Amino acid sequence: MWSGSGPAPAGLADGADRLVASVGHWLSRHQRAIRHVQWAVALIYLVLIIGPVITDLPPRTAHVWTHLTLFAQFAFWGIWWPFVLLSMILVGRSWCGLLCPEGALSEAASRYSLGRHVPRWITWKGWPFVAFALTTIYGQMVSVYQYPKPVLAVLGGSTVAAIAVGLVYGRNKRVWCRYLCPVNGVFAVLAKMAPVAFQVDGAAWRRSPHPRAGQALVNCSPLVPLKTMRSASPCHMCGRCDGFRGSIRLGLRAPNHEIVHVAGDTPNPWETVLILFGMMGVALGAFHWTTSPCFIDAKQGLAEWLVERGLTWPLEHSAPWFVLTNYPAQNDVMTLLDGFVLLSYISATAILFGGLFGLLLALATRIAGPFSAKRFHHLAQTLIPMAGCGVFLGLFSITVTMLRNEGVPVFWVSGLRAALLAGAATWCVWLAWRVVGLWTGGLRRVAATVQAAAAVALAVYGWALLFWIW
Repeated sequence: MWSGSGPAPAGLADGADRLVASVGHWLSRHQRAIRHVQWAVALIYLVLIIGPVITDLPPRTAHVWTHLTLFAQFAFWGIWWPFVLLSMILVGRSWCGLLCPEGALSEAASRYSLGRHVPRWITWKGWPFVAFALTTIYGQMVSVYQYPKPVLAVLGGSTVAAIAVGLVYGRNKRVWCRYLCPVNGVFAVLAKMAPVAFQVDGAAWRRSPHPRAGQALVNCSPLVPLKTMRSASPCHMCGRCDGFRGSIRLGLRAPNHEIVHVAGDTPNPWETVLILFGMMGVALGAFHWTTSPCFIDAKQGLAEWLVERGLTWPLEHSAPWFVLTNYPAQNDVMTLLDGFVLLSYISATAILFGGLFGLLLALATRIAGPFSAKRFHHLAQTLIPMAGCGVFLGLFSITVTMLRNEGVPVFWVSGLRAALLAGAATWCVWLAWRVVGLWTGGLRRVAATVQAAAAVALAVYGWALLFWIW
C-alpha cells in the first residue's frame, strides 16, 4: 500500500490501490493522446459558444435535439457544469488537467508567451472568491442560462482572458488556471474530498538523487510545488509528474483525510470567505431570487415608493443585453429596478447567510476552547460537503427544468435532493466531530459539534426554501 500523504482507507485491497496507480502511469505515458482529446473538447466548446450566437433564438416548439441553442444550453448548464463539479469530488481536478478547453488553450498560448514574471496582483489570494462572486452575479443579470450572447460574453470572455494571460505570463504554464479562473477556488475546495489524488512520498523524494543536468524535469503547468504537495486542491491530475524521482504516484486516500488532517495546517481566510459567503451565500441568493417572495415583495415595495415620488424611469428603462437581460421579442426584459433589486437581494443573502455561518462556527470554535482564528478557518472546512452539494443542486435544478420542458418524468428529483442534502449534512457533522476532536474531548467536543451542526442545519434550510417551501 502507498505510504504517502493521505493513505488509502484501512482494509482496502492492495489490488484496488495498484489499479489506481496504473491509471496514473497510463496518464504519464499518453500525454500526446490527452492533448488530442483536449483539442477535440476545445473544438466542441467553441462550436457550442459561437454557433448559437449566429443562429436565431429557438421557437417555443423547438427541442434540445432540434435546435443548436437549446442543445448548447443543455450541454453547458444541464450536463457540463453540474457534473464537472461532481467530478471534483469523485476524481479531483481531472477535468482541469485532462479535458478543460480553457486550460488547454491557455497553456498552448503560453508556449509563445512573453515569459514575464507573474505580478503580485495576479497571485492575490482573494481572486477565487471575487471572480466566483462577480461571474455568478453577472450571469444572473444577463440570464446566462437562457440566452447565447451572455454565454459568449461570460464563457468566451473568460477564454479570451485565459489566452491573453498565457501569452504574457510564464512559459508553458497555466497562470490563468492557477490564480484567476472564476471556478478555480470552487474546484480547489471540492477536490479536497476526492478519494484519489497524486501523492508525494517525502521520504522517497529525499532518498532519490537530484536530477542530472540535461535530465528531463516535470513541467507542472499549474505551478504546484511538487516536493511539498500535500493537498489535492492545486493539482490538475494531468499525470505528468507520475513516477518523478520515484516518489509521486496516483493513490487512494480517505475522503476525510485532507479536511481533517491537512487543511488546518495552512489556514486560508479567503478560502473561508469563498465557502461561507461565496458557495453558501452568493450561490444561494443567485438560485433563490427567481422564486423568492422576499424578492417580489422588495421589488413591489420599492416600485410603489418610486411611483409615489414620480420617479418612474427606473421602471421604464433597461440596459443593453450585456448589462441586463434585454430581449423584448421574447418578452424578457429587466428594468433598472429589476437589476438593482437583483444585486441587492443576492448581496443581502450572501451577507446574511455567510455572516450567520461565520457566527455559528465562531461560537463552536469558542466552545471547544480559547478562540483561535486558525481553528475557526479549519472548522469552516467541514462545511465543504454542504457547500459543494448546494452549488451542484442549484445547477442541477437547471437540468431538471430542461428535462421537464422536454417531457421527461422528474418525479424522482425531490427524493434525490433530500437524499443529497441529508448525506452532505451528515458528512459535515462527522467532519466537525473529527476536527473538534483534535482540540478537545468529552462534553466540550459534543457541544462544539452540535453548534457546528447548527450551521449545517441553516444551510439545509436555505436550500429547502428553494426546493420545497417557496
